[in-house]
Amino acid sequence: MNEGSKVVRLDGRAYRVRKTRSGLLQLDFTFEGRELRGLEQNPKTNSRWAALAPSGKRIMQFLDAGHYVANVTEGKAILYGHPKNRK
Repeated sequence: MNEGSKVVRLDGRAYRVRKTRSGLLQLDFTFEGRELRGLEQNPKTNSRWAALAPSGKRIMQFLDAGHYVANVTEGKAILYGHPKNRK
């Protein structure tokens, strides 16, 4: 998500960028028939991803049905082993 963008376009559809109660950016969208949520990394949590956020790295976590399925850091995607992703 670009800083300051209120809308993200994906596959010809527009999705509204919102802020959570704690001020993190959030985006609910559909991709390949799956309802996903992109959530800005909270720098106040105790994770290796959160440790990168204060250094200026841009990190988004992606959830599918409440389970973390991917992370994008500075444009590089890392997919997690969520059961829905296994075949």
